[in-house]
Amino acid sequence: MADENNTVSDLSELKDIAGDAPAADAVETPAAPLREQELDAQGRAYATGRRKDAVARVWLKPGTGKVTVNGKDQEVYFARPTLRLVINQPFAISDREGQYDVVATVKGGGLSGQAGAVKHGISQALSKYEPALRSTVKAAGFLTRDSRVVERKKYGRAKARRSFQFSKR
Repeated sequence: MADENNTVSDLSELKDIAGDAPAADAVETPAAPLREQELDAQGRAYATGRRKDAVARVWLKPGTGKVTVNGKDQEVYFARPTLRLVINQPFAISDREGQYDVVATVKGGGLSGQAGAVKHGISQALSKYEPALRSTVKAAGFLTRDSRVVERKKYGRAKARRSFQFSKR
């Protein structure tokens, strides 16, 4: 009955009456369980990455940061520095540079699409190896597959949208 004389006239007084009740509730509820670590028999995380017409199969394991694409070193396969920068983005965003070895096989598409596919695969595999990093990689947008592909050619058109040259005579 002592609570009847506790009247609130302002929101600032409400926190004094409530006390630490919300904090106590937060302590009682357990944290949401993380996803399980998904590894194969060799202790590697596997994932598939896709971009345009390129498909990359990626295996991730602890190591020294060596990236091998189709049996070649990344500097040989992706000669352009921008493509190597794209591939290393998931490691940079999660502060894991030089901690994992990557073995990838890529087919289809061009070099730019293949680099995007390897990046997508590394991001997926990283979130499978370390489930705690999933929110970091997802917030950067690396787990989302970029679904933009080349538009098909239509009949009666020179290309997908370009019409044939008009001839008056």
